Amino acid sequence: MAKETDQRTNTINALGASAAYNLADVTKTRPQYGALTPKWTTRFLEFKGLAAGVYRVNKVVEGETPLDVLCSVTKKTDIIPNGYVEYETEPREYRLSSISTIINVNTAVDDVYSSPYDQAREQLELAIESLRERQESQLINNDDYGLLKNVANSQRISTRNGAPTPDDLDELITKVWKEPSFFLAHPRAIAAFERECTNRGVPPVTVNLYGAPFITWRGIPLVPTDKLLVDGLKNPKSQSGKTNILLIRTGEAKRGVVGLFQAGLKNERSRGLAVRYRGIDDKGVASYLLSLYCSAAILADDAIAVLEDVEVGEYYDYN
Repeated sequence: MAKETDQRTNTINALGASAAYNLADVTKTRPQYGALTPKWTTRFLEFKGLAAGVYRVNKVVEGETPLDVLCSVTKKTDIIPNGYVEYETEPREYRLSSISTIINVNTAVDDVYSSPYDQAREQLELAIESLRERQESQLINNDDYGLLKNVANSQRISTRNGAPTPDDLDELITKVWKEPSFFLAHPRAIAAFERECTNRGVPPVTVNLYGAPFITWRGIPLVPTDKLLVDGLKNPKSQSGKTNILLIRTGEAKRGVVGLFQAGLKNERSRGLAVRYRGIDDKGVASYLLSLYCSAAILADDAIAVLEDVEVGEYYDYN
């Protein structure tokens, strides 16, 4: 009898939450894609639009040239030196590569389930972000034009002791001393550098760029990207691992590194990216072709340098 009384006391004589839930409006987010990153590389690089998908880098032949200059307070002769500057006869040409995918959307689903978010639009936006992720990876790692693969041998240095120290980054700056723009490194490498700075009592300065905080060294921001892999992985499981840190000067006017894209595309959605509607098949499925055209060019050897064999797993006990 006492048990029945307790049950009646604990029961609320009102509409239950599970039933009320059916009448409630649910606030929903757009599809969240956890693999997306800020893609800072493409924001910090200067880009050049191409008319026909080819970019020729004309260079002057390095070294001695048959050109002399008359510079003297007292003229020793009235003859003005003459000559010319030699050009490379076979300059390198960069051709845009294509990154493409096709997105299929069931029109019946799109018709019925597109409130509050348009299903076709959300599918396209996620696909575009995925292509942009791929673009950043290719700019760094592509076997033909990737920045990491095209650093001159004279611009490659190794860490002194494994972990990235202020001395190592200073050495990197000596390789790109003409108006360096930014360091590029995996977040684990940046964290390792911060630990080295803390251990030496020289914490790096933080600045705000593009609405986000970046640490700097000698006034140069360290830009994070997971496309500079650690032991070949974006997200290494081990605490230790090896990676690289790049230092880049960007801009055509500075004879730096330049990102390339196709300008004036039909159905252009954003820089170098076109979205074309391909029609609806007999099953009511609409398809869209997404094509992204990109490449990168290094205009001078000293526009980029790399610090190799960077160990990210060095820690200190500060107790």
